[in-house]
Amino acid sequence: MAHRHKRDADARRTPRKLPRARTLAGPIALLATVSVVGTGVAFSEPSTREVLVSSSGSSVSAAGDEVERSTTSRSTFSRAGYEKAVDDYERLLTREATERAIKRADTRLWTTAPLNLWLSPDRAAGKTGVLEAGEKVLVTGRKARGRIEIVVGGKARWVTGGYLSKDKPKPERANAGVPEVGGACTNGTSVPSGVSPHIAAVHEAVCANFPEITTYGTFRGDGEHAQGIAVDIMVSGDRGWEVAEFVRAHHDELGVQYVIYSQHIWSVDRASEGWRPMEDRGSTTANHYDHVHVTTY
Repeated sequence: MAHRHKRDADARRTPRKLPRARTLAGPIALLATVSVVGTGVAFSEPSTREVLVSSSGSSVSAAGDEVERSTTSRSTFSRAGYEKAVDDYERLLTREATERAIKRADTRLWTTAPLNLWLSPDRAAGKTGVLEAGEKVLVTGRKARGRIEIVVGGKARWVTGGYLSKDKPKPERANAGVPEVGGACTNGTSVPSGVSPHIAAVHEAVCANFPEITTYGTFRGDGEHAQGIAVDIMVSGDRGWEVAEFVRAHHDELGVQYVIYSQHIWSVDRASEGWRPMEDRGSTTANHYDHVHVTTY
């Protein structure tokens, strides 16, 4: 048994008292900054979309009333200032403030990527749909917690910041060159009865457009495969990426929830982020280099 020094034991029995400023750092880090964006100005690039306002002094607008925040740093952020900022955020989301923002909205911007529609800026907010790239939307000018408020069907909705622009996106879309869903499977392959209709649709579409692929893995005894809502399409290399992009491009028609290929994942819930890298799972198959995995609803 290792001997402990008396100094270590004494230090353990007598906890150090943290400065008051440090005890407030946790709650402050969770506080979302709310700001108003000047109309007619394109929003920041995706790399900075989570940064709304620095911790230095700035004005916070809720329901059109300018409220000065005198805080200069976290170390001097008082509890009163914290509570005031929380009140400002809650006031921003009141029905009266939202209705006023919708009524005053007069700026239209273009979506530059597919965007999820959220009920509020909160990360736990419910999703109400998806906007495709190349749509022109009415913007209120308000943003909070990395999201921008827009007007859809006369109602306030929130989208991830960084994907709205004054300029219309170029005609060349990410789906250019991707084959259509239509066609019939002619290579004699099939999927078992009992899989979801969406899995059957994925197989039919992939088979019709990539007839050289003859192996599809559906039922097995774990997770989504056991539920009949997942399929492994056995393909690799560049052809695998063509299949993965085909399924992604037609996710709505095929009822696709997410796609995995070559240690990357694309999902409906985070469509605006594109293909995201995944952790190394240790083998070619586990990292999905030899098949495209598709999970449906």
